[in-house]
Amino acid sequence: MITTSYGSGSPVTLVAHGLGATAGEARIPASGLPGTRVVVTLPSHGDAPDAPPGYWDYGRIAADLATVPADQAVGVSLGAGALVRLLSTEPDRFTRVALLLPAVLDQPRPSFTLRQLSDLTTGPPAYVAERRAALTRLEAAAEQLPGQVAVPDAALLAAVRVPVLVIGAVGDPLHPEDVAKATAAAFPAGELWLVDSPAPMVSHRAEIRHRLISFFGG
Repeated sequence: MITTSYGSGSPVTLVAHGLGATAGEARIPASGLPGTRVVVTLPSHGDAPDAPPGYWDYGRIAADLATVPADQAVGVSLGAGALVRLLSTEPDRFTRVALLLPAVLDQPRPSFTLRQLSDLTTGPPAYVAERRAALTRLEAAAEQLPGQVAVPDAALLAAVRVPVLVIGAVGDPLHPEDVAKATAAAFPAGELWLVDSPAPMVSHRAEIRHRLISFFGG
């Protein structure tokens, strides 16, 4: 895993991307946030080296994220799941957390193929081509992640008292709205925002940015 920092000063926000995210896509949740934004690049993404054997485990990814000193955090899809795992073991790790498009909580997600991820990619042609190229490095992830859970029991999150914003999608087969609802409900200070779109990071980018700025502004 490598990290890239943007901005300066406090607060420091950790930003963890989703599986197959391009470099530009990984930065989207950090856009406009005050202070320092530390955007991680997980193995087999962007300029990061290929993942070592057996890497694709929520606990291992959470351990990597835990090495980044930060006041607050944003996670998308895979990054959201890893942050949930981290919060289950360190409930006071952050002052605020936003979880975008969670794909799994305490029930295994269905199997998926890289072809499915590629076919579901929408957006400008240049972005679609870049994302499809990124997915070619992730065969091991597609094999290892299905069947896993972010936490074995959602009750483990009851000790997390900080505000947690969960942003879910309506109609996204890879990020079911039921998972977003269950994730928000698992946190005592959880807040749910369901976006009526199967691809809100594309169709509602400005609205998500404003919501995140408002949420982290307290």
